[in-house]
Amino acid sequence: MTIYYAAACQVDQPNPANREQMRSNTDRMLEMIEQAVIGYQPFHDVKLVVFPEFAHAAPIYATVEELLEKLAVPLPNEHTERITAKANELGVYVQTGSFLEVDERWPDIVFNSTCLIGPEGILAKYRKVNPWIPWEVAASPHDIPDYPDDPFPVVKTAIGNLAVATCYDWIFPEVTRELTLRGAEVLIRISAYMDPWGATAPMDWWTTVNRCRALENMCYVVAANQGASGQKYPPFSWPGGSMVVDYDGRILAEASAGPGQRIVVAPINIEALRQERQRRIGHSMPAQLRTELYTAQRKTVFQAGSGAKLRSAEAQTSLIEKSKCKLGFNEPKS
Repeated sequence: MTIYYAAACQVDQPNPANREQMRSNTDRMLEMIEQAVIGYQPFHDVKLVVFPEFAHAAPIYATVEELLEKLAVPLPNEHTERITAKANELGVYVQTGSFLEVDERWPDIVFNSTCLIGPEGILAKYRKVNPWIPWEVAASPHDIPDYPDDPFPVVKTAIGNLAVATCYDWIFPEVTRELTLRGAEVLIRISAYMDPWGATAPMDWWTTVNRCRALENMCYVVAANQGASGQKYPPFSWPGGSMVVDYDGRILAEASAGPGQRIVVAPINIEALRQERQRRIGHSMPAQLRTELYTAQRKTVFQAGSGAKLRSAEAQTSLIEKSKCKLGFNEPKS
């Protein structure tokens, strides 16, 4: 299938306080999958449905211990099983909202994780590489010594090579470039991007970053953002603005800024993307990388293997301060 439609589904739901309350969020997401696929069926073939970060649960508790007690779940779980059944029924691919994940290999930490689900089941799991520190206490694969899993999975599917990165990851261009160099053609962004760094000038980071990552990697971008009001996910408000961007940075569809549930759909033409990647000499940025020159990027800045045991904003802040000293941003404290 060379041309299909992607649906970016932003949600406006209360944040669950426990695992039981997560079920109603999944109920609503299953309804939205049907609305996106069946509702648009007379007009478009929707084959990819994307949900935002924290669509299943957000880290509303201050400590890892509380998250493990009340919200963290393994993957797969009952929610991924229900989404798999719906994906199979409708013949679509679904990028789940993020889960607060616990893994029996590291039972005392939490990951911020999302799954790509196809008609045949879970195809890949991505754990957020750059948690929004110091406020986000989830661990990164970078925090785990000798991390054994693939931190940047790219999945070859009938609708193209799909890869995902989560929210703050997109402020680090190294993440999406790594996915592109591993073969990604559609970059999926699941986000809970809060005000004021949203879709409204002069601080429209959300829009700017989505367009930049699309054009610099020659990839489509399907970006679903939280649309919850401040009272549902305090202390922040969430501006929505979910969008689909083509490989030249053009916005193909965009939800209006502001809280609220939205579904926006736009075409993905994988064959056109592949032809442009083959054809172009100029503005073929991935093919013009001068990797050997970037020696400073090979040096350790934020210490690897150090964050998995950090359970407070204070501890994370201490690590950031040490990194600033390495960069010369700050003088070492005596």
